[in-house]
Amino acid sequence: MKKIVRGKELQEKMLESIHLLCGTVKETLGPKGNNVLIDHSTFSPFITNDGVTIAKNIESEDETVGTILEILKEASIKTNEEVGDGTTTTLVLLESLYEQSLKYIENGVSPILLKKELDKVLEIILKKLQKMKRKATAEDLKNIACISAGDEELGKMAYQTLKRVKRKEAVLIKEVSENNTSISYLKGYACEINLASLYFLKDTNILNYKNSYILLMNTSFTNLESISFLLNDILKNKKSLVIIANDFVESVIEELVSLTLTEELSICLLKIEDYGMNVYKIMKDIECITNAKIIEEENFITSKDIGLAENIEIKKEGIRIDFKATEHTRNFLIKLKKEMKEMVSDLEKEFYEKRIAMFLKGTVEIKLGAPTKTERIEKRMRLEDALCALSVSDKGVLLGGGVSLLQIASELKELDNASQIWKKALKKPFEQIVKNAGIDLNIQEKIEQEKFNVVYNISNNTWEKSNCSKVIDPYLVIIHSLINATSIAGMLLTTTSLIINEYKNSYNKENEYSNWQN
Repeated sequence: MKKIVRGKELQEKMLESIHLLCGTVKETLGPKGNNVLIDHSTFSPFITNDGVTIAKNIESEDETVGTILEILKEASIKTNEEVGDGTTTTLVLLESLYEQSLKYIENGVSPILLKKELDKVLEIILKKLQKMKRKATAEDLKNIACISAGDEELGKMAYQTLKRVKRKEAVLIKEVSENNTSISYLKGYACEINLASLYFLKDTNILNYKNSYILLMNTSFTNLESISFLLNDILKNKKSLVIIANDFVESVIEELVSLTLTEELSICLLKIEDYGMNVYKIMKDIECITNAKIIEEENFITSKDIGLAENIEIKKEGIRIDFKATEHTRNFLIKLKKEMKEMVSDLEKEFYEKRIAMFLKGTVEIKLGAPTKTERIEKRMRLEDALCALSVSDKGVLLGGGVSLLQIASELKELDNASQIWKKALKKPFEQIVKNAGIDLNIQEKIEQEKFNVVYNISNNTWEKSNCSKVIDPYLVIIHSLINATSIAGMLLTTTSLIINEYKNSYNKENEYSNWQN
């Protein structure tokens, strides 16, 4: 059954949704923000101050509020996808923009006209920020990492890691139950795999093959006779063979396992752990670095189709292949970069970034240790935040802690309704950070009296000169926070009706119960 929510009732539901989401998330803002304990249906409850994670877990049994929440979440999720940070700031700005704008609309101002005015003032703000930004120094990058991670050790780890491999997509984070955290810098090409059988590992956790043959099959491997010449070769010359295929029939797996155990052949069968065209693209990468040829039809395998790898490391969950840069690999890399520019989705771009990183600098494996699962999840989120913040810092930095927005608020002339709304909204991130730290707002007066030449570092409770302050934010994080907050606030302000399935949740529960009984 459909239900229509309109007018004053809809505005009240929107405010309820905004206060529920933003009110919860904004308490985590800043270096002394609070944590939130989240219960989860698939694993143990965990504690975090990651804005987008908290936002994703906020729901409501009220169908109207739940629908509006999904729209609101888009603001923080979009910021997180674009720059990996600034999600809480986005929601703080959104809440203020909507609340204030609603007062003007209730007094007769046109929502459409007000939205256009807000967009115009946003353009002015963005231009001012562009003039204020400066190039990030090495010290700036360290500070950004530490601020985003909320931890000096994790921040330095993120900085050193990206300094080495340049791209965050080349950083592989694994949670381990040990107390210590370790970093391994791995050269070569790496990808996740599924072993056709654990017996190929024999009594070890790692296989290391030197000068190994590689066979790539973009099809299922069904006939052992098709590689009989190859088996004779590896047995005679004591070579090793790695076969990467889309699938293997059980009889082939069993026979090769038997040969491996009885004849001491060095053979391993594996499948690439990915989906769709990604599997084929990974095969193309391996084809490039080993000079193998991808087999499309099993019957036509010849010695010319076989590739050679200088060194292969195989574990239960992944494979790494060492290779040397050649004219062929350099041309292939140029091709990858061109293809990436044509990619539309963020997932596609991230996949290409990871491949490119491996052709350039290799990968980094961080084994993140902590005594409990809860602590490991929380540390991983903070480390990922730091890596994301660093990855967008090459576009410049601004004074952080909400100070840059506070400075623009002091310069903004109240020429119209939108300017007045923005003037108050721009102060909110700074005010919330100070509130969460339990500090008197008088520090705002001193910053303004000193004409923003000083800033208060809440992390260590000290005053710093603005031109050498550790309190900084990536320019792009601030920009995307402003843009996404304005976009969602504007959409809500110009929405006057909501059509919803009133009994959607109860209907689904009844169906689930009925299906369970059957």
